[in-house]
Amino acid sequence: MRYTGYFTQSAASGYTAVAPTRLADTRNGTGVARGQLAGHGSFPVQIAGNSGLLSSGITAVALNVTVTGSHEAGYLTAYPDGQQPPLASNVNFGPGQTIANSVIVPVGSDGKVSIFNGSPLPTDVVVDVVGYYSEASKSAYLPILPKRLLDTRDSTKWSSGPLPNGDYIYMPLGNRSPDITGFVLNTTVTNTKGAGYLTVSPDPNSLAQYNDGSAEWPDRPLVSTLNWLPGHTVPNLVQATPGPDGIVDFWNSGSGSLDLVVDAFGFYQND
Repeated sequence: MRYTGYFTQSAASGYTAVAPTRLADTRNGTGVARGQLAGHGSFPVQIAGNSGLLSSGITAVALNVTVTGSHEAGYLTAYPDGQQPPLASNVNFGPGQTIANSVIVPVGSDGKVSIFNGSPLPTDVVVDVVGYYSEASKSAYLPILPKRLLDTRDSTKWSSGPLPNGDYIYMPLGNRSPDITGFVLNTTVTNTKGAGYLTVSPDPNSLAQYNDGSAEWPDRPLVSTLNWLPGHTVPNLVQATPGPDGIVDFWNSGSGSLDLVVDAFGFYQND
């Protein structure tokens, strides 16, 4: 076990949740040169000033890092740009595996983080941002006792069954607490009928709109939280950004239905 930081009850950098946004994708050249990351190579990811993030003052960033198209087993390490890669891993993978992990990484003095490929052979890498930490940010992390919020397998609490492909489940997590700006959740997919990925994103509607049938179909951002193959059970931590009325969406972007489990571990609240 290795750690990258900790939360304290004293004054420290706060958190700002953002709409999930793709910062880098080696498959199509988003934010980085197009082409797989070479074995034992690295590339920088611009954080400061990118996609609406602060141009200065960001001390750390919350990312979801995905590896895909790998040719050999290995690992990825996210670290502050301008430093040597630490002896630590954020994502471990096998040949041909697509797998993601949620990471919090300090930002280098140049406003960038770097991604290192610990495999001897090349792989594709995808980096999405969900939030950042800075002295200007106002939200503090408050842990709670782990609580199960959803299990689509439990027909006594969820009557709609598995989540169909192309569909989403909306959850009003913060509709009574406007000062809550983010949620720390563990999402798990199981009983997957096809390959795909899960997207967790803010919902623009209100609970009243869902109740009276006037809610509009949300736009699903091109980001991923976790990836799976048929028959796999896959979990991942997510720092979920709610919509203006506290609703979070969970999208099945796969080719078949799945069961979804959501557990809560804490939340971010303005001080």
